Amino acid sequence: MTALLSPLALRGLTLKNRLVVSPLCQYSARGGVVGDYHLVHLGRFALGGFGTVIVEATAVTAQGRITYGCPGLWEDGQIAGMARITALLRAQGAVAGIQLAHAGRKASSIPPWLIGTDEREADAEHWQPVAPSALPHAEDAPVPRAMTEADIGAEVEAWTAATRRAVKAGFHLIEIHAAHGYLLNQFLSPVSNRREDAYGGSAANRMRFPLQVVEAVRAAMPGDMPLAVRLSASDGLEGGRTVEDSIVFARALRERGVDVIDVSAGGFTGARFEIGPGMYLPWATQIRQAAGLPVMAVGLMGEAQLAEAAMAEERADLVALGRAALDDPNWPLHAARRLGAETRALWPKQAGYAIERWPGRNR
Repeated sequence: MTALLSPLALRGLTLKNRLVVSPLCQYSARGGVVGDYHLVHLGRFALGGFGTVIVEATAVTAQGRITYGCPGLWEDGQIAGMARITALLRAQGAVAGIQLAHAGRKASSIPPWLIGTDEREADAEHWQPVAPSALPHAEDAPVPRAMTEADIGAEVEAWTAATRRAVKAGFHLIEIHAAHGYLLNQFLSPVSNRREDAYGGSAANRMRFPLQVVEAVRAAMPGDMPLAVRLSASDGLEGGRTVEDSIVFARALRERGVDVIDVSAGGFTGARFEIGPGMYLPWATQIRQAAGLPVMAVGLMGEAQLAEAAMAEERADLVALGRAALDDPNWPLHAARRLGAETRALWPKQAGYAIERWPGRNR
């Protein structure tokens, strides 16, 4: 067995392999409710051999959506659609994960395929975003309302309620989105957080709200259910957060019962990074070693040999794919073949028998 296809135990859960589908925003929900499109979109990854499939950024409040097309768990009527997804993933042997999120000042946008066009959907909504400070994320973006301490308390309660709904919907794993310039990342970063109260200024103060969210989510989850946090290792901006800051944060997350750190980067206007295969893997390894937690590697990890080496050399514990998964939902099966692993057991039983007898299987 290859390292990439080996199981991993996290609390009371065993992942059948190290391959994860990253949360992939589809902007196709209505009223925060997922539908048939999401069921098919996510189900194909389980059929393709991924051990864990994480549902896209799911807003804990209506105003926390990136766009009006984002899913949510801010009310009970949104549970049933998610439960259909978890049931399907579970039936195909995959771990069903969900990323809970709040977009902060990056909320109230439009689906990306409409940007730069005059086309608008009939159910489009817009609202004033909230943020740690009244600073827009871009020149043409709306000015958010700075959150009060009462707002912060209400948000912690919203994360708690959304977590309980996620558990009720049957998810096996929860990931908190604290990356990519969204609300929790906005509090963490001096680029976006100019507050002068207990939630701004020092690094300890800027971590306060994100850590309150983590504590609330962990307390609302079953004890045997793993909790992950996605963070931006670096803001990629002068004066922004660095990997050293992320190590301090990751250690605080470990103390609060987080099981996995999903290491990404960026999310702020003007951020610059070297683009290439495994672009964030060195930061993931650094955080893994310094914080003593399993890490998920992301960032152009779509080459089978690179992903295998990251696991075999213990540079990371999981590999998450986004665009590579969209391009090839059967990526795990094809990667296993390229790595010389046995693939028959990886295919759904309905397909494995036929694939093994297909003359084109090695192409």
